[in-house]
Amino acid sequence: MARLPVSRTLDAILAVAWAPRCAACDDPLEHPTEGVVCGDCWRRVRCIEAPFCERCGVGLAEPAADRVCADCDRTGGPLTARRAAGVHAGPLRGIIHAFKYEGRRSLARPLAQLVRSVTGDWLQGADIAVPVPLHALRRWRRGFNQADDLASHLGIPVLPALRRKRHTGRQVALSRAGRLSALGDAFALAGRSRGRSTVAAIRHRSVVLVDDVITTGATVEACAAVLRRAGARKVRAVSAALAVAAR
Repeated sequence: MARLPVSRTLDAILAVAWAPRCAACDDPLEHPTEGVVCGDCWRRVRCIEAPFCERCGVGLAEPAADRVCADCDRTGGPLTARRAAGVHAGPLRGIIHAFKYEGRRSLARPLAQLVRSVTGDWLQGADIAVPVPLHALRRWRRGFNQADDLASHLGIPVLPALRRKRHTGRQVALSRAGRLSALGDAFALAGRSRGRSTVAAIRHRSVVLVDDVITTGATVEACAAVLRRAGARKVRAVSAALAVAAR
């Protein structure tokens, strides 16, 4: 679609007066009216499309008869199946960093659109989307929960059904076993959500857990366990990015 003259003019003015840079690669933005990430970075995102493992979500080099990767075939895979739009590397890693740590909340919509375009089949049939919660202290410091923002643009009713009881600190440097130990009973069901019993809202429903990045999967499993105990019929997870070593 041809760009309107007014948009081209505004882009030129902003490029000179403001000199905005891409939030992911830091190159000058040629079209700042189109967003804070340049088109080249979006095009270079490594999406995880078929064939992919239907348990852990990693891409497969070639189609497998049972549609699972070798690791999941050997171990049974994670209890909670997961999907992601792309690999947590390169431009996508930079985009998520800007969204999460630099407060670029306008990126929630295009990230959610990317998730929907790649994992739309995964989202079909989900009754509600439940964002992975932040501890109140971290949410206060950050000013928002990135999982909430992502979930709000997925086209599924959002229910903040979980709360984080303990502030566990950053988990980035921990192994999967370390994360599982640290998270323990960190999550609990919210007593009420939007004026109704959370248990009633969860029971017999198909739930999709939403987070920005899935790394080891420990957070997903801790949250999913709470939802299953509350009576959820089915729990799956979706994220904008997947760490390639996640299992």
